[in-house]
Amino acid sequence: MTSQGLPTLCGPTDLERILEFEFVRATENAALTAIHWLGRGEKEKGDAAACDAIYGVFDSLDIRGEVVIGEGIKDNAPGIFVGEKLGTWKEGSPRFDIALDPIDGTTNLSKGLPNSISVIAAAQVPDGSPGAMRHLPAYYSQKIAYGPAVVRALKAEGDRCLLDLPMAEVLRFVANALDKHVRDLVVMTLDRPRHVDIVKSVRQTGAGLRLIGDGDITAAVAPSMPGAGVDLYVGMGGSPEAVLAAAALKCLGGDMQVRMWFHDEAHRKEIAAQVTPEELTRVYNSDGLVVGESALFCATGISDSTLLPGVRREGHRAETYSILMRARSRTVRRIHASHGLDHKKVPLRSETTKANR
Repeated sequence: MTSQGLPTLCGPTDLERILEFEFVRATENAALTAIHWLGRGEKEKGDAAACDAIYGVFDSLDIRGEVVIGEGIKDNAPGIFVGEKLGTWKEGSPRFDIALDPIDGTTNLSKGLPNSISVIAAAQVPDGSPGAMRHLPAYYSQKIAYGPAVVRALKAEGDRCLLDLPMAEVLRFVANALDKHVRDLVVMTLDRPRHVDIVKSVRQTGAGLRLIGDGDITAAVAPSMPGAGVDLYVGMGGSPEAVLAAAALKCLGGDMQVRMWFHDEAHRKEIAAQVTPEELTRVYNSDGLVVGESALFCATGISDSTLLPGVRREGHRAETYSILMRARSRTVRRIHASHGLDHKKVPLRSETTKANR
């Protein structure tokens, strides 16, 4: 303690505790800005607005943040890109690897559909370390995500790989771990042509199936969230989203198995020229994607999802619903905030730039 009775910063744990609410402020502001584009058919403009709000928070935050996982890689959409610097980068300020998706579920947002969130994950990088988050160069990865009970069952059996097992065997294993019948399981996957075999296999077992149009961060986290009503997430989704989900799962005690997946042979050859043969087929878990003890995850709902309610606007007020998690303490906070729109000023980089011209 200092002579004034204030707590003394003594390590990375304290820095995380102080900074974690700044990260959730960024997702709150992104959601409040993006909600104006709900159902307007302009996903790129909604994405750009969310990015502008996130930049606005980080531009005044004393950290050395590097974007390790950004967006816009697949479709050249507006985004905050890999390699960008966030924060003031003042000397001595803490260093963070940052993964973010200003809007996970941009198509859903543009169509006025559920399942869009703004999400940021971060991990503090220890002095002398090259980094704390892994970037997977493939556009897509094969994923299977599950909750703590399945983690314990896997450890008891030597951490077997689920990705190569027949779906019926995977579901039997999960059902045993959860003390359920297979027919009582709920499996979630993206509604994509590439998942036709997964859909067929799940239905043949009698398990429940929930198809979603977009937003597989929420889907991958759902099996680890009590009350979400989802037992397993499977499918081929974005590689950046896998890292974001891994940060959340480290905080919740769940896990996932991830392996790069290639939609065509040309992309496989492109990635094979960048990585070793072992990396090309390696199966990663959450600790392999977010290395070390540090992990923060925060998200704010834009439209309703299994993870969070969306933004509610009534007159001159708006309500946001966010989740904030921290791996070191396994603390999960749900934050319901009310914003007076006549008084709240959302800092935007675009407005700061105009003012400084």
